[in-house]
Amino acid sequence: MVKILAIHSFRGGTGKSNLAANLAAVLAMGKRRVAIIDTDLASPGVHVLFGFTPTADQSTLNDHLEGMVPILDCAHDVTPDEVKRSHGKVWLVPAAMSSDRIARLLREGYEVERLNDALFELAELLRLDVIIIDTHPGINEETLLSTAIADCLMMVMRPDRQDYLGTAVVVEVAQRLDVPAIRMVINKLPSYFDAQQVSDRVSSSYHAPIGALLPLCDELLTLASGDLAVLRFADHPWSEGVRRLAQDLAVSVL
Repeated sequence: MVKILAIHSFRGGTGKSNLAANLAAVLAMGKRRVAIIDTDLASPGVHVLFGFTPTADQSTLNDHLEGMVPILDCAHDVTPDEVKRSHGKVWLVPAAMSSDRIARLLREGYEVERLNDALFELAELLRLDVIIIDTHPGINEETLLSTAIADCLMMVMRPDRQDYLGTAVVVEVAQRLDVPAIRMVINKLPSYFDAQQVSDRVSSSYHAPIGALLPLCDELLTLASGDLAVLRFADHPWSEGVRRLAQDLAVSVL
């Protein structure tokens, strides 16, 4: 049975999409069939990490939400070579990049239930083990839906005051929705921070376990979101943190 992982943050710039893409690759390297859905319709970006840009004849999530095509037509095989050698698969359901398409969907909206139905239909058609939802930051109708159907919510935050306050609101909502599992992911942790102190503060503040503490690193900046760190810098502490998160999820959620 497919497991749904929602990756969320209270605001942008936390590295949420980067984590979603890298986690998808790591999970797929465990011989899993993984789909990543970009529901950040206002500012899509996961496709860049896989080196994929939808052409005019390739469908996106927007097309399905507008009732134009089946959801299967929106799923594109983006499996990296390293993952293929591990007998895993990764599909991406990207969002449209056209400013006109983005503005139209935001202006006219869509039936949120349609997204819910699409996830389970895609899981059945592709025989998926895992669906990763890259959400839109903040709290809105789509976020609430993704959270409500998730088997695990991963809250990505940076160690600063704005993230601490905003994340508290989202975690409280998730707990009220009885999300089965929540993992806190602290990303872009400066080297001069005391990692244990940050971990203790976050876990005690939100009463949720720490999934990963991921360091701020120059290597990710050099990739400029154009590749997957877990494949290009496999031995880096950031990549090791993502793999540990995947192992935790494999044991406790998947």
